[in-house]
Amino acid sequence: MSIFPIYWMFVVATRSSDAMGQIPPPLTPGGNLPGNIERLFANPDAYFLTGMLNSAFVAGTVTVSVVLFSSLAGFAFAKLRFKGSNALLLVIIATMMVPTQLGVIPLYMLMTQLDWNDRLAAVIVPALVTGFGVFLMRQYASQAVSTELIEAARVDGCSTLRIYWSVVLPALRPAAAVLGLLTFMTMWNDFLWPYAVLNDPENPTVQLSLRALSNGYYNDMSQVFTGTAIATLPLLIVFLVFGRQIIGGIMEGAVKA
Repeated sequence: MSIFPIYWMFVVATRSSDAMGQIPPPLTPGGNLPGNIERLFANPDAYFLTGMLNSAFVAGTVTVSVVLFSSLAGFAFAKLRFKGSNALLLVIIATMMVPTQLGVIPLYMLMTQLDWNDRLAAVIVPALVTGFGVFLMRQYASQAVSTELIEAARVDGCSTLRIYWSVVLPALRPAAAVLGLLTFMTMWNDFLWPYAVLNDPENPTVQLSLRALSNGYYNDMSQVFTGTAIATLPLLIVFLVFGRQIIGGIMEGAVKA
């Protein structure tokens, strides 16, 4: 039942729009997929290829940044001692309780003052680190990284950054993989914030391109479903290739807890 809507999306993507109104509906793929793809990328309103490239750049940049900064902060909160660490961690956790929608207006005003509207920087910079990522890495580091191992590295003359790179980061690899994949999927599927700050129709993300496909007086559903299917493929590939690592990392964290 969960897979059928995805399968139906691919079926309509291979047929004409008439398939949406057929009774009984067709359940086998058709032969219109090449033509639908050609019309999709030639659509002057969607800029679909640009949207795919922009989303890949945004999601990739944010994923690398979130994993890097969250693992650094998680290591610091879990294994380093400094004044105010507990209070600062509570502040970070508190940010997770604030709905994203509440920050749209002040964040939009900030982007306007920085003159970042209609630029991908407005989508990337606010997401470079997340409270969830810091909390996840902190919880995992407190269990996965041995304090004795860090002390042994200090005795050998390692600096704090060297300890992070050579000792902590390899131990955090399962949690980093989970965080990276979740972040990539979140940024790829994000619609609200890009819709607020990217008003240039020639510089969309993939979700804004999909919106443009269904924004006219007549909706070509075969083209909409073709775009949705192509936009879904990267996420499906991620699950197929890294699905076992996602589950393994989550289960390993659960067992350690």
